[in-house]
Amino acid sequence: MSRVSLLQPPNLKKGDKVAIVAIAYAIDYSQIEAGVKILESWGLQVIVGKSIGEVDGIYAGNDELRAKDLQNVLDDKDIRAIIFARGGYGSIRIIDQLDFTKFMRAPKWICGYSDITVLHVHINNVLAVQTLHSTMLSKFTTCSEIGLDSLRKALFGESIQYEFSSSKYNKIGKTESIIQGGNLSLLYSLTGTSTTFSNSHRALFIEDIEEYLYHLDRMMMNMKRAGKIKNLDALLVGGFTDMKDNSPAYGKTYEEIILDYFKGEDIPICFDVPCGHIDDNRTIIFGKKCTIEVGVENVTVTF
Repeated sequence: MSRVSLLQPPNLKKGDKVAIVAIAYAIDYSQIEAGVKILESWGLQVIVGKSIGEVDGIYAGNDELRAKDLQNVLDDKDIRAIIFARGGYGSIRIIDQLDFTKFMRAPKWICGYSDITVLHVHINNVLAVQTLHSTMLSKFTTCSEIGLDSLRKALFGESIQYEFSSSKYNKIGKTESIIQGGNLSLLYSLTGTSTTFSNSHRALFIEDIEEYLYHLDRMMMNMKRAGKIKNLDALLVGGFTDMKDNSPAYGKTYEEIILDYFKGEDIPICFDVPCGHIDDNRTIIFGKKCTIEVGVENVTVTF
């Protein structure tokens, strides 16, 4: 596969409609009300899906309701972006029920992270359309100012450049590529399914939360055996938040575990990317050609 950008949904303009749905864990409207007001302050009309406020065990309604709610907004050509209310677990349960025929006639931005990785992988790789790995509505009030504004910039088509300090674990280099990936646990769970990702000529982004270090090694071994960490242009590692250890201790940091799988690889490697289950969760445009420069002191990512 080439490094040419995937199909880009149209940029938003003031007055456009955006939809809010929940396809994983349940969430009440009170938890997203402040986020709705922020979207309205951007000049957008907000459509709230029927899944918001629904509860079926841990889920925002049963599988049928969540799938139907997402299908309705995928099909609506007047809705220009879908921003998910929250993550958790549940997206993988409905992916096979979705029909993207009308979505492909009028592509729109898909915005979220964590459990929404399932949609990122499917839309980037099966449909070849760009998506936004971004904060979600329930996190609008805790997301950093730069993180929240990066979502606005991406939606409205403004240029984005991130510069941040280089980690001691980084491997210096520069490349032009398109970024894909998401939550490592979700990427791991999708291996061997029809919803998987191409690693050739791609920069892989990974992040995760509350995983045991030995399980991180298990997931990386799975990625290696599945051929998903070969032929990459770059590796970008976001937040690996609240990692856990056993007794006896595993004996390596999460950075050391990941680096073990890239020995001998001549590609830029960057840790501490400000993205993932952290407050400074900046938007990454999956599928858009960008420049990644990993230096001794600083890292620059330009879309």
